[in-house]
Amino acid sequence: MPTTTDSRQQLRSELRARRRALTPDQQAHASQELLRKLMSLPLFMRSQHVALYWAMDGEINLAPIAKQLWKMGKHCYLPVLHPQHQRQLWFVEYLPNALLKNNRFKIPEPDHRNAQKLPARLLDIVLLPLVAFDANGARLGMGGGFYDTTFAFKQKQRPNSKPWLLGVAHACQQEDKLETAAWDIALHWVVTDKDVLMCGGEQPILNKTSEI
Repeated sequence: MPTTTDSRQQLRSELRARRRALTPDQQAHASQELLRKLMSLPLFMRSQHVALYWAMDGEINLAPIAKQLWKMGKHCYLPVLHPQHQRQLWFVEYLPNALLKNNRFKIPEPDHRNAQKLPARLLDIVLLPLVAFDANGARLGMGGGFYDTTFAFKQKQRPNSKPWLLGVAHACQQEDKLETAAWDIALHWVVTDKDVLMCGGEQPILNKTSEI
């Protein structure tokens, strides 16, 4: 019988192949549909500090979202591997003219020495990459644990507080049920090119007292 780790690795392999199989036209259409879905969320529209990611390996592309946020005068951030703390991320401001350099995983990052860094706690919304998700907000990542470690403080945080964690993906990455571990950070929403799923966690109160 396969172990839980074996099962997760097999699922990762299957889902990564599924999203890589999408054609360039399908990818471009999915990105535009994702933008439309995000702009239907009042919380997203009100957010000033938004963390994105650089799409790799068939992940849904956030370039149209970055362009729209810049157009609206918002601040965008990309994750950067912390140079000293294992499995920790910095969030460094991503500007339209930013020069990016590949990290050890060959993922482009802005230069943290010459750009503004924002602590994870001060972000308004985080758009998280994922390999698979379910309707309850469970997320299967690449297995490195970077987001789970960086946002571990969310497990002890008071309800209705930022940052709000939105998993973004192609609709074809949804699974019926994912196994979770104690350290897994639950998502508030999952937004795909087809749906906006409010998950089982605490949801924001969109009124004058909301933090955003």
